[in-house]
Amino acid sequence: MKITVTLIKADIGSIGGHIRTCDVTTDVICQAIDEAHQSGLIIDYKIWNAGDDSEILMTHTRGVDDEKIHKTAFDALMKGAENAKERGLYGAGQDILKEAFSGNVRGMGPGVAEMEFEERPAEPFVVFTADKTAPGAYNYPIYRVFADPFNTAGLVIDPKMHDGFIFEVFDIKNDKMVKMETPAETYDLLALIGSTEDYVIKRVYSKDESRGIGAVISTEKLYAVAGKYVGKDDPAAIVRAQSGFPATGEVLEGFALGHLVTGWMRGSHNGPLMPVPLHYSQCTRFDGPPRVTGLAFSMKNGVLTEPLDVFDDPAWDLTRDQCLYVMDYMRRHGPFEPHRLPPSSMEYTTLPNVLKKLQNRFKPIK
Repeated sequence: MKITVTLIKADIGSIGGHIRTCDVTTDVICQAIDEAHQSGLIIDYKIWNAGDDSEILMTHTRGVDDEKIHKTAFDALMKGAENAKERGLYGAGQDILKEAFSGNVRGMGPGVAEMEFEERPAEPFVVFTADKTAPGAYNYPIYRVFADPFNTAGLVIDPKMHDGFIFEVFDIKNDKMVKMETPAETYDLLALIGSTEDYVIKRVYSKDESRGIGAVISTEKLYAVAGKYVGKDDPAAIVRAQSGFPATGEVLEGFALGHLVTGWMRGSHNGPLMPVPLHYSQCTRFDGPPRVTGLAFSMKNGVLTEPLDVFDDPAWDLTRDQCLYVMDYMRRHGPFEPHRLPPSSMEYTTLPNVLKKLQNRFKPIK
């Protein structure tokens, strides 16, 4: 049975600044999505928040980019945004850049990660949702999960994975894409995805076509739609696990470093991506540090189990401690790089407005 798993998310308003979505607003979204569930449009759904982002996960049989599915989520987010405005939440409707729906939500502000596949007898997958960072934040962990044998033992000892995977990489500034195979093209792949502001992993496929897609990441860049800084992109990812894909523990291990990512305060700084349980997803230290949450599900005929909060485990305490140490070290740089992003990465933020007034004061060097 072919099932589509769709995650659509947006920042539509939060309490006390860019901190956490309000429970009342989340309830408004839940009510709207539940109506679609009762009508039979979707099979199942889960709704939660990761920091100041509202996350809508739906299962259905209508395929990717389906107009009715996307409109259902978009309308629910619009209702949530209206509730946020009525209640004076900060950044209400921030990620809703266009109000006239036009087929799907791509280019309208919300982020999208969705995949269609033939459901296995047991179908485990993990949904990662991040806050205060950009789409390239997943390049490092997804590479390690699907291509690094030092992270994923199955690449060496599992015959179903030994041939490697196919990576679909987007050149997000030039609207192009390329597919690359590992392990044969590993070094070429790294040449691209090491530049996280230019190239992002969009999808990963098994080389066995019967297994299909293994991972998908939301790659929408808000500045590409708005033409200026309107907020961090806060990407989401869906990763299938087990039975020809990396084991769940291998999938999670990709986040054990707490690697540096762009985003954080005003989308203008580098900081460690800290894996946290949902109840720690609110970002308060300099609007950070950047965070990632993970919910694991099993699914049968499109019906989801209850979510398992995979980072709610003391095994991740050392990673979190290291992230806090790195965060403090980076903060001590203040407005200096590498804490602050270089100008080329800040052209869509508010910095150009500051630099513009200084342009006429520069004189030729004699």
